[in-house]
Amino acid sequence: MTQVTAGVDPTRSAVFAPLSDVGRAELVAQRLQDAITTGVLHDQERLPSESELGRRFGVAVVTAREALEALRDAELIYTRRGRDGGSFVSFDPARARKFTDERIRTLSRVELRDASIHYAAIAGMAAEVAADRASEDDVEGLLELEEQADHESEGGARRAVARFQLEIAALSQSPRLVREELRMQAEIGTLIWLCLREEDNRVRSAQARRRVIEAIREADVEEARAITLRRIFGGVEWLLDEKSRLELVDGIPSPSL
Repeated sequence: MTQVTAGVDPTRSAVFAPLSDVGRAELVAQRLQDAITTGVLHDQERLPSESELGRRFGVAVVTAREALEALRDAELIYTRRGRDGGSFVSFDPARARKFTDERIRTLSRVELRDASIHYAAIAGMAAEVAADRASEDDVEGLLELEEQADHESEGGARRAVARFQLEIAALSQSPRLVREELRMQAEIGTLIWLCLREEDNRVRSAQARRRVIEAIREADVEEARAITLRRIFGGVEWLLDEKSRLELVDGIPSPSL
């Protein structure tokens, strides 16, 4: 099987993927905040140094420093001085849920739908090309990946989805699709897969991935693409419903757009 993710957690790869719009501390802080509040980065985990963050994101060290300062102000990280010092994640479930809900509130329905359409275009094409090019060994590799996946917890299910999507992109044999998959996971994936909070959605997600694998085995490019699109659009519809629920809690009328 052609794997680009051996030994690599794709959710973390997405977190630290270079930014397309460089030089803005807000983008770095938002990327890291999403990773912390959705559990990709764990409580007490040490973050890369300022210089390493700057290198990974493709920004100046001062920009990385400003982003970390914003995260400290939000009490999402803390800094310890000394030989074993650095910046560490400070994850509190209640605070994390608050930040995630606020993120959902701030994005408009138009933004969410537009981002999901872009992601669906990337992931759908990757599934289509993978179905055309994958070998039987590739299919067996995908099945093995699913056997090893954690379907019980929200975090485990999210990591399973992220790794699966990246493997599909790898099977397309297109480095550009792999890079775009990573970028879209960082930009919108953490929100689209919030539906995996619910056990029923975790079960349906695992079943859908099995159907994608079967479509790839049968070289059914249309079915592989269609299932992938349904999964992504289903995730964004759940997200839009959650946005409406939060607006009702806030006493804000839910507009049609």
